[in-house]
Amino acid sequence: MDALQTTQELIRFIEESPTAFHAVAAIRQRLDQAGFVYLSECDPWGVVPGGRYYTVRNGSSLVAFAVGESVRPDDFHFQMTAAHTDNCTYKVKAVPELEGPEEYLRLNVEAYGGIIDGSWLDRPLGLAGRVMVREDGRVVSRLLDIRKDVAIIPSVAIHMNRDVNKGVAFNRQVDLCPLFSAGLLKKGAFLQMVAGELGVAPDDVLGFDLFLVNHQPASVWGWAGEFVSAPKLDDLQCAYASLVAFTETDAPATSINVYAAFDNEEVGSNTKQGAMSTFLVDVLTRVNAALGGADEQYRRAVAKSFLVSCDNAHAVHPNHPEKTDAENKALLNSGIVIKEAANQKYTTDAFGRAVFMDIVSRAGVPVQVFANRSDSVGGSTLGNLSNIQVSVHALDIGIPQLAMHSSYETAGVADTRYAVEALAAFFGADIQIESADFAVIG
Repeated sequence: MDALQTTQELIRFIEESPTAFHAVAAIRQRLDQAGFVYLSECDPWGVVPGGRYYTVRNGSSLVAFAVGESVRPDDFHFQMTAAHTDNCTYKVKAVPELEGPEEYLRLNVEAYGGIIDGSWLDRPLGLAGRVMVREDGRVVSRLLDIRKDVAIIPSVAIHMNRDVNKGVAFNRQVDLCPLFSAGLLKKGAFLQMVAGELGVAPDDVLGFDLFLVNHQPASVWGWAGEFVSAPKLDDLQCAYASLVAFTETDAPATSINVYAAFDNEEVGSNTKQGAMSTFLVDVLTRVNAALGGADEQYRRAVAKSFLVSCDNAHAVHPNHPEKTDAENKALLNSGIVIKEAANQKYTTDAFGRAVFMDIVSRAGVPVQVFANRSDSVGGSTLGNLSNIQVSVHALDIGIPQLAMHSSYETAGVADTRYAVEALAAFFGADIQIESADFAVIG
């Protein structure tokens, strides 16, 4: 598959994934098609060498694993990637409507993650997420994706705010309430809409996690066709690239390859399904036990394991190159990015960098490096948080992009393919680690 075809498949994945719940459903569909077996966290697990499996937590996080053919309790390790399924948006509050002024009906929302607020104004918006409904004596989770645009956050006209182009500080309780109706809908219409879309009575809607969704279609653009713009490139681009690499690569004989997609990275990961939770360690310990391993063998396996944390990276901005370090910088369509920070917000160190560079250089994949300017602080990501529970050698990579945390982001068409090739090389390599002293890569 070439770069354009990979980008087109990425766009299809993004369109299927308006929320983390839908992203996990889209990932599950692809794992099922690839022959993976679902294991519920509530059931006993049967795991055998050569098997391919996955499990889900909260409907919004997923861990899949492929067991090498020669894995034994005293001879295996984990080769893992981690990306995230959530994106910055606005979450609808439990009491979802605001009446007035006049006949207006607005939605009551709060920010989820570090949003560029202005990028959400004047865009028709849909709603998506999960809804808990009463059904046949049970409480059941139902996915909802309202493709019809039902709300908008209108700007204040320049005639009413002459200083708008001098910069606006938004008050999220005042300025960012989406308009839902100008009078034709009354209070209670939101719940009626949700119930109607699901074919249930409003009284049977018991709870929801619903988010605003930008339905602007993704676009491959530019006279040379070199750009892709879409909602949620951070981090569905990495979630998709690592999934393709994982499903299309056989695990080395004594490796258990692991693909993780966590929810809640954008709000700190400290949830039951986030990277800081016990989800990954729970999966890995259960896999070890199902293969007949004891605690000692699990700890030895972890000591020999490796994680690639996959979360998008900042490309040099065309109008503000001064925002990036003069040398440690990334460009669109120039390859994957290894991210490093002295404050350890990224997991990359010399050992992790060396192991990964050896693998991708053999595969012929271009690599760039990124570090924040020394006078600015960047954000954290999945690797250092998941390492709290599963401490392994690791590094952070990303795909370069512009306008991170905007409702519509931009990346290079070539880079998703580069990421697939780099991570396929990682999953296919047999990485034999001896502490941090040396590694043999087969």
